[in-house]
Amino acid sequence: MEREKKNILSVAIMEMAKRKKGKYFTPTDVAQWLYPYDWKFFVDDVIAMMMELYREDKIEVTQKDHSVDKNFFPPGSVKIKLKH
Repeated sequence: MEREKKNILSVAIMEMAKRKKGKYFTPTDVAQWLYPYDWKFFVDDVIAMMMELYREDKIEVTQKDHSVDKNFFPPGSVKIKLKH
């Protein structure tokens, strides 16, 4: 992924986390916010950046109310929120 794109996605995820004030959101929410018409093409990039931020302990990533493994992205829907 290009450096500029990574930076934009990182800022977008962190900004949404701050705006949600402790509430969960999904990678799809971020993609739709940034790219309202073509969001489906960017979900995988958002997920990749989400996992980077998660490994850096900046955000929480859960699936069915359990933290996901930082080394593997689980299949299915996940939720994101700002780490306390």
